[in-house]
Formats: sequence, structure tokens, C-alpha cells
Amino acid sequence: MTTTRKPSRPFGRTLCAMITPFTESGALDLAGARRLAEHLVTRGCDGLVLNGTTGESPTTTDTEKAELIAAVRDAIGDRASLVAGVGTSDTGHTVELALAAAKAGADGVLVVTPYYSRPPQEAVEAHFLQVADASELPVMLYDIPGRTGTRIEPETMIRLAAHPRIVAVKDCSYDFLGTQKVLARTDLAYYAGCDEHILALYAVGAAGCVSTVANAVPDRVAAVLDAFDAGDTARAAGLQLRATPLIEAMMGAGLPGTVTAKAVLSRLHLPAGPVRAPLLPAGQEAADRLMAAYEECVRT
Repeated sequence: MTTTRKPSRPFGRTLCAMITPFTESGALDLAGARRLAEHLVTRGCDGLVLNGTTGESPTTTDTEKAELIAAVRDAIGDRASLVAGVGTSDTGHTVELALAAAKAGADGVLVVTPYYSRPPQEAVEAHFLQVADASELPVMLYDIPGRTGTRIEPETMIRLAAHPRIVAVKDCSYDFLGTQKVLARTDLAYYAGCDEHILALYAVGAAGCVSTVANAVPDRVAAVLDAFDAGDTARAAGLQLRATPLIEAMMGAGLPGTVTAKAVLSRLHLPAGPVRAPLLPAGQEAADRLMAAYEECVRT
């Protein structure tokens, strides 16, 4: 068992789960995606996750997903890593998306547990291994049982860590004990996928975060980790707590993070556009509350 841990950062440290901008008519806004990616990278993100849940992957086509990766790659060059969400409930389709992501210019793939069918752990493990065997890119596993209905159990994660291309985890398990168990027994690079856990997980050896809130405040998310890296743990805690009202407003107030992030970005006159059905946009009152929380976060 490992007693000290210096995490590798295969995809960087401060990753944003970037929204997918659409035009007012609902089409993919590639010019907006380029501009938003540039904004996020220049303000502290050294990695972007495209085509994730926050990026409305359930309602974008395979062609749109590839076009988005290529456009963002062109905009940011090698200044930040690009991780492409490719997870579906169909193993074969996931493999196809992983190969397409590599061709479009991604640096890695994010693979969520197959959802709805609720496969047992043996099938979960086989799914990830098949994708990793076929992939040209390193793999970040995505453990989010609240959405998929199925955990990647710690023992399964530990076995998967033996695969040379399975290198990272986006952790939304809400099982801090299980996460620490995997951290202690593997070299997997853990990324906090829940914004309220960014500092806590980083403090026990995570590589960084994949943050939805970073769409709105990329510099503030990066500042939490900067302070911790500088040894100023009190400042890191203060910055995390200062962001808590915004985290709650964006992630814990009953609206999906895609909806809240687009509401804030629209108010800031940054590329966002509408959400695609079945999602609905934030109403006026919700958007006002989000902006009040945003102003509190960025004040001072």
C-alpha cells in the first residue's frame, strides 16, 4: 500500500467540463466554442472536457461531437489538454466515439459507466477494458452512480488500474472512503467531479478537478488549487468556502449544471446559447439568483 502520494496529472490540473455553445436556432456554434475555450484557458484552465454531460452529449450527434473537438483543438493548440466524453450505454458505440475523438484531436477520452441497463461489476469491468483495448488514447473513467445507476466499485477500479491506458478517474461517487481506498492502492489520477469536493479530494492526493462551475469562474477554481500548492491551506479553504454559494446555486438548487452554466455565461455575454430539449432554460428568478451568487464569489 502506498504511504505517500504525488499524483500524476495526465490531463492537467484544473479542467473545465465545458458547455457546448449553440446558436439561437439551436445549431452547434463552433465560433462560440472557440471563443469560450480561449476564455477558459487564458483564465486558468489547463484542460477542457468536451462532450460530457455538461456539454449536452445526450443531444449532440456524433458528427457534432467530432466537429467540436476539432474546432477547440484549433483554437487552443497545445496550451491545454482536451478530454472527450465518449461514454454511452452501448460498448460498440463508445469504441466508435473513442476512435473518432482521437482522429479529431483529443488527448484523452472520458468513459462513463454504461447507464440504464445497470450492468453488474463483471460487465462494467469488461466494458471499460474493451474501450481501453480499442482506444488510441488514455482513458479517464467516470464514476457517477447518481446518474448511471451503477457504481464502479473500488475493487473494480483497482483491477482496472492495471490497464496501461486507464490512467484517471472523474469522481462523482460521493464515497470519500472508497475513493481514498483506490487512491491508496493505485496510481490512478483522481479528478474531483463534484465542485464541493475539489479541495477535500485534492488534499488527499487527487490530481485536480473536472469542474462545471469553472465555466463561470475558471480563475477562482484554479486559485483554490494554486493556494494549496503554495502551502497556504488556510487561503485555499477560504477560497473554496467563498465559492460555496455559487457551487450550491449552480449544482445543488435543482437545475442541471448545463442549464445554470449557460444562464451565467449568457449574462456575462460569453458564448452559450440555448439548451436542447428535454432541458429547459433557467427562468428569470433562477438566473437572478445565479448572478447574485456569482457576484458574491468574484467579489474581492
